[in-house]
Amino acid sequence: MKISIVVPVHNEAGNILPLIEEIEKAMTQAEAYEIIYVDDGSRDQTEAELKAAMQRFNALRVIRHRQSCGQSTAVLTGVKAAVHPWIATLDGDGQNDPADIPRLYRALFEKNQVTADLWMIAGWRNKRYDSQWRLFSSKFANTVRSSLLGDHTPDTGCGLKVFARDKFLELPYFDHMHRFLPALVIRAGGSVISEPVNHRARGVGVSNYGTLDRLWAGITDLLGVIWLQKRTKLPEVSEIERR
Repeated sequence: MKISIVVPVHNEAGNILPLIEEIEKAMTQAEAYEIIYVDDGSRDQTEAELKAAMQRFNALRVIRHRQSCGQSTAVLTGVKAAVHPWIATLDGDGQNDPADIPRLYRALFEKNQVTADLWMIAGWRNKRYDSQWRLFSSKFANTVRSSLLGDHTPDTGCGLKVFARDKFLELPYFDHMHRFLPALVIRAGGSVISEPVNHRARGVGVSNYGTLDRLWAGITDLLGVIWLQKRTKLPEVSEIERR
C-alpha cells in the first residue's frame, strides 16, 4: 500500500494529535505513506499543534492556507501535494476512523477485478453519531441528490474516501465539489462503490459547517453538477494502428 492521507482542518485544536496517532497506528502495514494536513486558515491553536506534531511524526507534512478557502480547496491542495498514486481523505474532527483506511484500500483493489474502471471507494456512515436534526437533513439531502444525479451513493458527505490521485485531478474543480465526488467520478467515466465505515462522536470542538450553509450551497451546486452531467460526452476511443 502506497498512499497519501489528506486531512483538511479548520479550527480543530484538540483533535490534531489524537487523530495523527490513530493514523500512524493504522498505517503500520503500509509499504509507504504520508500524512498531509492542510490547515485551512485556522484561527485557534491548530497551527501550533501541527508544528509540535511535526517534531514527533516523520510522515507528517503540513500545508497552510493563509485564509480559509473551504474544505474542497483544502482537499485539492493536499492531493496536488501528494507523492503517492492513491489518496485517502479524512475529516479532521476525529469522527472518521483511520482504521478503516487499509480495509477500503484493499476493497478498492479486490472489487476492481469485477467492477470496471473503479476509481473510488466512498465511506458510508450507516450508523452515525449525530443529532437527530443533522441525521434527518443529511438523509434528505442524500436522497434528493442521489435521485437527481443518479450516483447511487448513500452518503456523499462522509469525509473518508480512497481514490486514484490522477483521476481526481482530472475532475472539474469548484467550491464544495467534495460533496459531489461520486457523481463527478461517474460523469468522467469511472465507477464508485460505497463501503460501510465506523463513525464516532466528535470529541472536541464544534462543526465548522452549519446546516443552512450546506443547504444553500447544496442547492446551487446541485444545479451546477446537473448542468455538467448534461454537457458531458464520453466518446469510445480507439487508435488506428500503423501498417
